[in-house]
Amino acid sequence: MIPHLLSITIFLPLAAACVVFVLPASSERTIKMAGLIGSGIVFAVSLVLFAGFNSAAAGFQFHEHLDWIPSLNIGYDLGIDGMSMLLILLTTFLTPLALLGTWNSVSKNIKAYIIMLLLLEVGMLGVFASLDLFLFYIFWEAMLIPMYFIIGIWGGPNRIYAAVKFFLYTLFGSLLMLVAILSLGYFASTLPGGHFTTNLIELYRIAPSIPSTMQLWMFLAFGLSFAIKVPLWPLHTWLPDAHVEAPTAGSVILAGVLLKMGTYGFIRFNLPLFPSASIAAAPYISTLAVIGIVYGALVAMVQTDMKKLVAYSSVSHLGFVVLGIFSMTEEGMQGAIIQMVNHGLSTGALFLLVGMIYDRTHTRAIAEYGGVAKLMPVFATIFMIVSFSSIGLPGLNGFVGEFLVMIGAFKSVFLDSKIFVAIAGLGVIFSAVYMLWMYQRVMFGPAHSNGLYNGHALTEINKREIAVLVPILVFIVWIGVYPKTFLKVSAPAAKHTVEQMEMIKLGEHIQYSSQLPK
Repeated sequence: MIPHLLSITIFLPLAAACVVFVLPASSERTIKMAGLIGSGIVFAVSLVLFAGFNSAAAGFQFHEHLDWIPSLNIGYDLGIDGMSMLLILLTTFLTPLALLGTWNSVSKNIKAYIIMLLLLEVGMLGVFASLDLFLFYIFWEAMLIPMYFIIGIWGGPNRIYAAVKFFLYTLFGSLLMLVAILSLGYFASTLPGGHFTTNLIELYRIAPSIPSTMQLWMFLAFGLSFAIKVPLWPLHTWLPDAHVEAPTAGSVILAGVLLKMGTYGFIRFNLPLFPSASIAAAPYISTLAVIGIVYGALVAMVQTDMKKLVAYSSVSHLGFVVLGIFSMTEEGMQGAIIQMVNHGLSTGALFLLVGMIYDRTHTRAIAEYGGVAKLMPVFATIFMIVSFSSIGLPGLNGFVGEFLVMIGAFKSVFLDSKIFVAIAGLGVIFSAVYMLWMYQRVMFGPAHSNGLYNGHALTEINKREIAVLVPILVFIVWIGVYPKTFLKVSAPAAKHTVEQMEMIKLGEHIQYSSQLPK
C-alpha cells in the first residue's frame, strides 16, 4: 500500500489548486481542465484508498501520526473507519461532477472559483479523516472560508446576506466546540497520570470517567455546532438562503457533503465521548428531528422556487439521518450512514438538474414552466428518476436509508416510543406530495404558446450534462438494488458505536438496580 495514502488524498486538491494558481487568468478553459483533472485524480486516489480498506475490520485504518504540538500532546493524527470511507468517496465523487456540471455556469473570476472549490475539498476530506480534535477543528474552520467566498462572490443577488449568515451561524457553533475541546483536554490532564491531549482515541478511553454534568455541557457544546451544520430544526434558517444564493456547484457540495459533517460529528464525537448525555438527550434530539422532517416537507410544498423547494427538502431528509443516529440501534445507525450518502447523491443531482434548466432560462420559478417533458425528454426522464430517489421509491437508494432508519427507531429502547416513526412516516408521504407536484407542474403543465420560457428557448441537455448525471444515476440504482456493497463497509463502525451505547445503558440500569431497597 502507498505510504501516507490518506494524507495524499486530503492534500491532492491543494496541489491542484496550486497548479491552477500559477496558470494565467486569461486561459479559462485550461484552468477549468486543470481543476477537473485535479479533482478527478483525487477521486481515483480515493478509489485506491477504498480498494485497500478492510470492510470486515473494526477500528480505524490507514492511521498516520506526526507530533505537531508536543507540549500539548496535539498531533497530526489521521485514520478512517467505514463511515469516514463512504463520506470521503462521496466527497471526491461529487467534486469533479460539480465542476463538470457547471462548466459554463460561472463567467467571472474563473481562476479564483476553481481554487476555492479545490480548497473546500481539502477541508471536507480533512474533517472526515481527523483523529485529533484540534486538527479536526482546523479543518472544520478552514472549510468555512472557501464556501463563504463561493456564496459571497459567485452567488445570486442576495449573496452577501446569505454568505454572512452562513458564516456567522457556523462560526458561533464552532467557537463553543473549541471551548469544549479545550475543556476535554484539560479534564484529561486532571486524571491520575493524565496529561492534556486532544487525541480522539485517548479521549474515547477516558470518556466513561467524565462526570455526567460535564458530559451534558460538553454534549451541548459539540451538539450545537453539529446541529447548526446539519441543520437541525430550528437552527436551519441559514440553509435556504445559502442554497438559493449559492452557484450550482456550491449548492451541490453544500447539500451533498457539508451538511453531512454535522451528522458525522454526532456519530464520531457526541455519542462515544458523551454516552450518558447522548442517551439522556436522545428523545429530545429525536423530537427535533421529526419536527424537522415534517416542517421541512410542509414548507417545501408551498415554495414557488425550485431551488428553494430542494433546499427545504434537505431539512426534511437530514431529519431522518438524525433520527437514525439517536435511535442508537444498528439498523438506525446503518440507515443514517447510508442515508448521508443517498442524500448527497439525490439532492446533489436535483441541484444539478435545476442548475441546468436555470442556465437555459435564467429563472427557477415553477410557474414559469410547463410542458418541459415534450421539449427535453431526456432531462425529464432523469429528473423523474432522481425525484423518485428523493421520495424513497423502493428499488432506488432513498428507500434503503429511510426504511432502515424507521426500523431502527421503531425497535429502539433508547427512544422507547413508536410516535417518532409515525411522525417520520408523514414526512415520507409529504415528500411525495411536494416532489411530484413540482414535477407535474414543470414537466406536464400547460406549455407556453410561444415556446419561450422567461424569454428563452429550451434545448435538450447535452452530452456533457448527461455524462455528469449518469454516474449519479448508476449509484442511485446500485444502492437501491444491492445496498450490501456499501452497508458492509459501514457495518463494523455502526455496530461498535451501538454496542458502546447499549453497554452504557445496561451499566446505568445495573447501577440503579443495586440502589433499590432489598
